[in-house]
This record gives sequence, C-alpha cells and structure tokens, in this order.
Amino acid sequence: MKPVFAAFAGLLLTSQLAMAQAPAALPDAAAVAQILADRIDRDGQGVGMAVGLVDGATPSFVTHGSLDTGGAPVDEHTLFEIGSVTKIFTDLLLADMVVRGEMKLDDPVADYLPAGTVVPERNGQQITLFDLATHSSGLPRMPSNMAPADPFNPFADYSAEQLYAFLGIYTLPRDIGTQFEYSNLGLALLGEAIVTKSGMDYASLVRTRILEPLGMADTAMTLTPEQTARFATGHDGDLTATPHWDFDAFAPAGAYRSSAADMAKFVSAASGAVSTPLDAAFALMLDRTRPVEPSTNIGLGWLITDHDGKQTVWHDGITGGFWAFIGVNRASKVGAVVLANTSTTSGINDIGLHLLDQSLALVAQPKRHVAVDIDPASLDNYVGDYALSPDFVLTVTAQNGSLFVQATNQPKNQVFFEGDHNFFYKVVDAQLSFTMGPDGKATSVVLHQNGQDIPGPRQQ
Repeated sequence: MKPVFAAFAGLLLTSQLAMAQAPAALPDAAAVAQILADRIDRDGQGVGMAVGLVDGATPSFVTHGSLDTGGAPVDEHTLFEIGSVTKIFTDLLLADMVVRGEMKLDDPVADYLPAGTVVPERNGQQITLFDLATHSSGLPRMPSNMAPADPFNPFADYSAEQLYAFLGIYTLPRDIGTQFEYSNLGLALLGEAIVTKSGMDYASLVRTRILEPLGMADTAMTLTPEQTARFATGHDGDLTATPHWDFDAFAPAGAYRSSAADMAKFVSAASGAVSTPLDAAFALMLDRTRPVEPSTNIGLGWLITDHDGKQTVWHDGITGGFWAFIGVNRASKVGAVVLANTSTTSGINDIGLHLLDQSLALVAQPKRHVAVDIDPASLDNYVGDYALSPDFVLTVTAQNGSLFVQATNQPKNQVFFEGDHNFFYKVVDAQLSFTMGPDGKATSVVLHQNGQDIPGPRQQ
C-alpha cells in the first residue's frame, strides 16, 4: 500500500467507524471542555480549539486554548483556516446548480470548461461532474507540475493555466468511476467548471449562493482588517507557528477561513436542524453515492458512514497549521464543528466523531518527536531519489538549511532531524530512517508510517 501524506486535504478514514453504535445525544459542555483541555494541556497536541454543537436551532460552543502560544484565548468568533471543508462549499454549489437546472451531474466536465481545454479520457469515457465530486475521476491527488516558490505556502502560485497544462498531458491510470482516490486536483477542476458556467468568480459565487443565504458573514477567503485581528496563528505538530496558506487555482479545494459560530450555521443547515433555501441542494448531496471503503460511501463531497442502521455524514480539512472537522447526523438533526489552529499527526477527527457518537473512543495520542539541530552542510548526504516501489519514489532535497521530501505525485514537505540519521514529518505521523554508506552518504531509507516499515534503496 502506498503511504499517504497529508496536504491540505484531510479525509483520514478511521477503522473506529465500523465499530460505531447508534449515535447518542451530544455530550454536555463540561465533557467537551475536558476533552479539549486533555488534548491541548495534557497531551500537548494543540494550541487552540473551538467546538460548535448543533442540537436544534440554537448552537452551543466550547473553546479552549489561544490564538497563538501565550496569546489571547480563542472563542467561537475566532477565525481558522478550514482547508478541505471548502470542498463541501464547492460540492454544495454544484448541487445547487443542479437543483436550479444549470448543470447535470452526469455531464462531462469538459462541457463547462473554456473552449479548447483538453481533459483526459479513457476507453471512450469522459470525466463527469459526478466523478469529480465523488473523487472517482482517476485524476491524482495532486498534479505533478507543482513547483511552489515557497514550500510553506505551496498553493499560492499554482494557476489555472498550470492546471489545464497538466490535464493536457495526463494519462488516466484506470477506468473512470471505478475507484475512489481523493483528489484535490479534481475539486479544483470542478470549481473551474462551476465558475465558467456561472460567469462569476468563485468567491462571489460562494458568497451569493451559500454564505448570504445561511447568514455566514464571518466566512471568507480574504479577510477584513477586523477579521484579521481574530484570525488564529497556525501551528505545526511541534506547536511551531506556521504561515497562513493562500490559493489560486486550488481555491475551490481549500481556501476558506471561518469561525465555529459561522460553521455551526452551516452544520445546522446541513443537518436539517433549520430550514434554508439550500435544503434541496443539501439533500441532493447525499442522494447518489459511490463506495470508499467498507461501511463508508461518498456523496457529493460528504463521507457517509453507516453504523448500526445510522449514518454519520462528515468531512475534514487540513492546511499547514490548521485542522477542521464538520459532521452531522441527519436522522437526529444534530451536528458538530471542531476547529483547531494546530495540524498535528493525529488530528481532531476523533474528537468530532466522538461528539456525534460517544461510543467511538478518542484516539490515543502519538509519541511526540522533538527536532534537534543538525549541521546544514550534512544535509546533502541525504539528498537523492529513494524507490519504495517501482512507481513510488521519495525525492529528498536540501534547501536553505532544511531537508524536504516529495513523494510521487504529492507535495513537497519538510522533515526534521531527531538524531542518528532519523527524520520525522510534522504534517503526518511518519518518520524516515536513513542507512549511511562508508562515504558518509545515505544508501537507503525506511519509511515508518501506519505501522509499516517500507524500505527504499537510493537510486544511482
């Protein structure tokens, strides 16, 4: 199995879901406060978190921690990056346009793109809007022509022109619609189609069709000065402050910032706890599905997990310094929002799922890896390509005194030295152990992830 590295998209599935029982009532505020305090203060796996609980028309909120280390406390109006939760906005736009008769799910995406756009096909079959929304198009998670000027803000300079150029040369590896593969690229392409059809820019379309009808005045890609003052600082798994992320062509896949108060309004609408002009669109998002794994299907963006005859509907999002979770149970019309200004290896999905169903245990937190100093000159000894399989290579590079690793068709991520030729990721729970040759240069590497130890020789 190929390793999975986090980008800004989360969607980290958990085997806990298969063991779930019927959802219980949402926990009380004191229980939620204890969960947040344990995660941040006891486990050191966060800086600030805000939770919104939806059970009826009036949401409640529990918060803990700060906007930055030692800074002002977070509250329900603190702004967080929500990463791939943005995809649910994009998929809701699609559903709304279908309800209005402006698009059809089974239409080829090429029908809605600028004239001359080349979209890969396979065996005479074209990629449809439904294929993109269900991550079943055959497109990869990320395009291979990403070369960000700033690896700490990796999506800021990737343009629509680059996206179209990649589509023009890409060969689909399998038949369309036959397999789930989470694709940030696919959602960016879906956004391009929606924008082209509407004649509006993406931010204006989201504002007029989603944010204004739902009363979400605190959700935006570009913040006002007043909102910026409430915008939390992101942190990596080592609790080190990270830059905020910006987006161009990938905006429909991960660009939005929001608060627990605003996302509670969205979850209230998605759960059916309140009626809104988007009721039909929310229902359509769950009407047709495709399989993801046993007990989990995907509708238009939403993951739908069946357990004991009940359904939990959810999505998460990750950026360089933030993690977001939204989930609902439409049968009982309850929902939960969890926002964190830290992107840790274990994340917060377990908290969100536990809030919706307390029979799901919270995940034991991983060992904390501590970075130590290394002579920057020695980093060149690790540089090279390491083949973990014939089609999966780790490319190791040194840049400005730091070591970076880029897996095949995935973004470049920094790794951190912890001694004895061992490095670790902060964006995902994965580590690298290098074996050194007589000349002091690495001859192979072992990737430690998901309980596996995957070796890879250095290619000559």
